[in-house]
Amino acid sequence: MNLNHPWISIETDSQTAGLSRLARITVIIGSLACGPAAVAGDQAELALSSESAQPPIRLDSFEVRDGRVDSDHESYQAIQIQSATKTSTPLLEVPQAVTIVTQKQIEDQQLLSVGDVVRYVPGITAHQGENNRDQVIFRGNSSSADFFVNGVRDDVQYYRDLYNVGRIEVLRGPNAMIFGRGGGGGLINRVLKEPAPSPLRELSMAAGSFGFLRATADLNAPISDRFAMRFNALSEDSGSFRHGVSLARSGVNPSLAYATRSGINAVFSYEHLRDRRTADRGITSLLGRPAPVPLGTFFGNPGDSHVHAAADFFTATVSRRLIDGEIRNRTLYADYDRGYQNYVPGAVNAAQTLVTLTAYNNATRRQNLFNQTDLTRELTRGKVKHTLLGGLELGRQHTENFRNTGYFGNASTSIQVPYASPTIETSATFHQSATDADNHLRTQVAAVYVQDQAEFGPAWQAVLGIRWDEFALDYFNRRTGDHLRRVDHLMSPRAGLVFKPRPTVSTYASLSVSHLPSSGDQFASLTSITEQVKPERFVNRELGAKWEPARGLSVTVAVYQLDRTNTRATDPADPTRILQTGRTRTSGTELGITGRLTGAWSLSGGYAYQDAIIRSATTAAPAGARVAQVPRHNFSLWNRYDLRPRLGFGLGVVSRSDMYAAIDNTVVLPGYARLDAAAYLPLGARCDLQVNIENLGGIRYYANADSNTNLSPGAPRSVRVLLRTRF
Repeated sequence: MNLNHPWISIETDSQTAGLSRLARITVIIGSLACGPAAVAGDQAELALSSESAQPPIRLDSFEVRDGRVDSDHESYQAIQIQSATKTSTPLLEVPQAVTIVTQKQIEDQQLLSVGDVVRYVPGITAHQGENNRDQVIFRGNSSSADFFVNGVRDDVQYYRDLYNVGRIEVLRGPNAMIFGRGGGGGLINRVLKEPAPSPLRELSMAAGSFGFLRATADLNAPISDRFAMRFNALSEDSGSFRHGVSLARSGVNPSLAYATRSGINAVFSYEHLRDRRTADRGITSLLGRPAPVPLGTFFGNPGDSHVHAAADFFTATVSRRLIDGEIRNRTLYADYDRGYQNYVPGAVNAAQTLVTLTAYNNATRRQNLFNQTDLTRELTRGKVKHTLLGGLELGRQHTENFRNTGYFGNASTSIQVPYASPTIETSATFHQSATDADNHLRTQVAAVYVQDQAEFGPAWQAVLGIRWDEFALDYFNRRTGDHLRRVDHLMSPRAGLVFKPRPTVSTYASLSVSHLPSSGDQFASLTSITEQVKPERFVNRELGAKWEPARGLSVTVAVYQLDRTNTRATDPADPTRILQTGRTRTSGTELGITGRLTGAWSLSGGYAYQDAIIRSATTAAPAGARVAQVPRHNFSLWNRYDLRPRLGFGLGVVSRSDMYAAIDNTVVLPGYARLDAAAYLPLGARCDLQVNIENLGGIRYYANADSNTNLSPGAPRSVRVLLRTRF
């Protein structure tokens, strides 16, 4: 890896141990930016800025006006959210369970991925996603598509990075009134960093166990009182505790903000992200438990297993303040090119001497184009204050899917290898079988929605909204010549009532509905049978309370019942027919705490109890089965304590109870409790050194799964050392 900067020129061998590379980096940066000269430079820069400071730019977007760039950088607590209602609303007044992971918490814990984030969010678990994509289970409902960026759909299957993220918003329960189809159990919205009025120049470099090496840059420059630019960049080259597994990714994200004298504000952003890694399906199971093999054991051929993803995003947000409201337009165009090739471990034979392997590859190309226009207006009628929202969303998606099956010896679709040494060098040949995908899909969406946030005096508020979607899918199977079409009209209401007995306390009750079309969240399952199947339906009933016992601290509780209906079941009188009588239910309680307990003590975490069961038989499971990968109990708590400014330590715990790997409830992933730790040390006025230790006790645990024979071991004790410099 090569990293060049006017002050830094480093060349590293990707095979060199990460900590030795960090030592070299630390010496160079520390001598240039962290020593006495740097302090003197800081003083000179401050003196210069005090004499010739420019007036702040007049950008007026919600992101800047809500203080996201500043407050989220300094605190674990967020005060307001825009995506939950499409208006800037205090979290106390949102009738829904919401967790916001701020930039400060992302930095303190060195969170790098969506999977890292959800460990500390109650009611959410990370699915393995075949170790080639983000996949999350929200309140018992698994999804690889309920991801958004700045409130706009980002639904292709790939790994998202957090290098350019200002905050992560996790909204639980159905969210179709705001976000459209899907989102039955919840969703994740990434809010990207945007140009800000204050200058910022920050570089960070990190290295650690298993060859981890990562560098990021965050540069913000106000050009005038009406222009500002920001540039975020990433480069990572890392190994793994898993034998033969590595990843390399890079990203750049320039953005520009502009404010006109007539009150129009515009933010333009482009991102290019590349991700290359080894496709790793984990280990198999034995006798209903994870197989007792070394954690690094790779099943298959790591040299012939790979994942690649390239994502290009262009976004434009244009808004204008009106006398009594605002009009806002968002446009997103995204081009995704993604593929993977993997070897899949199967079952171990009865003699425990052989294990079966299969292989396949898959490629997806997708282009998304979405446009949202929102108009808000504030008015008062009698004693009732209304914030009215009306909106229109138009979208178009084009998807190409192609899959090949792996053949061993160019003849058999499976191979048996020694259970004691399942890592092989044998390569499969890949070509299409009779059922492999070769299709083109086109989806179009047109949606209108209205919402009223009404305030009946200081204590009572109501949120009422409804959305109507026309979702059209055209599916062409090149292999069979089938041309299928399905059009769904989806009506998604939401109602919430908020009671605030005091300004720092609120209670709420809410009802929300979402739908998932029969083609699934990735449009891949449309057939001549499912073409006739109506959408699945999600109904969430929720009671909750939110409390701010002290400035900068939030405590929340939510009790809910989420019912999923219209799922598919086999007709007992005719196995070739599908009936939509399947039902699942998740009932649960979520507790959360976020913010500062004292001036020196910050914390974030929570507890969730979930009971997710099949209530009526589906094609996958009988009634009474527990939903896969939904532990009944999970608990997490992260703490940071500062002994003095910038000097402190962190301690966290992540714990969950047993859960099943798959819906047949035959393989158990044992529960565990893992400790994490961190230390924060200032190195002069411009530099900070940070050490994060994951799995401090070095316990053996299993994080998640994709099936009964695809289980992902958790990482052993891992150390990451990060140096951050501002200049």
